[in-house]
Amino acid sequence: MASNAQIEEHTAKGFHVGALAVYPAHGVGRIESVEIRVINGAKHEFYIMKILENGMVIMIPTINVDSVGLRTVIDETEVPAIYDVLKVKKEDIQDNQTWNRRYKEYMDKIKTGSLFDVAEVFRDLFQLKLTKDLSFGERKLLDTSKSLLLREICTAKNQDETSVWEEIESFFGDYGISPEPSA
Repeated sequence: MASNAQIEEHTAKGFHVGALAVYPAHGVGRIESVEIRVINGAKHEFYIMKILENGMVIMIPTINVDSVGLRTVIDETEVPAIYDVLKVKKEDIQDNQTWNRRYKEYMDKIKTGSLFDVAEVFRDLFQLKLTKDLSFGERKLLDTSKSLLLREICTAKNQDETSVWEEIESFFGDYGISPEPSA
């Protein structure tokens, strides 16, 4: 277990026991503990984080927080900017690329951990889905981006998924179809 001084140090960074944080490509989780583990004879301090959506537990070395992209949940004041990203109707979705190149680009965006990037991936895949069949991988990315987007906005706004999803659906009304990803 970490000492009080070590825990206070991480509290100043915004990551303390009980804090909500976002781990790229996995979503919102809660810091369950700060622990010291001995690995290969050396002591290392870790955040133990439990992902809210699926209960997965992740050990994050505290010295790697920046490099892995662990960040705080967006503030509620940032939600309108995320919604603005979703509202952009792109006229020329990159249909000329192969599905695997698009998949790699979208996956790279999701891995950044930025909710703005995740919103772009969801929007672009949804719009692309209207003009062509998505590959299996792209359909999974559409589902993943939807899940990441919903969970973080729900957390930021302290609202249930149904309410937030209805808001997001309203942005896609001009398309004449619900953005509900098909399984």
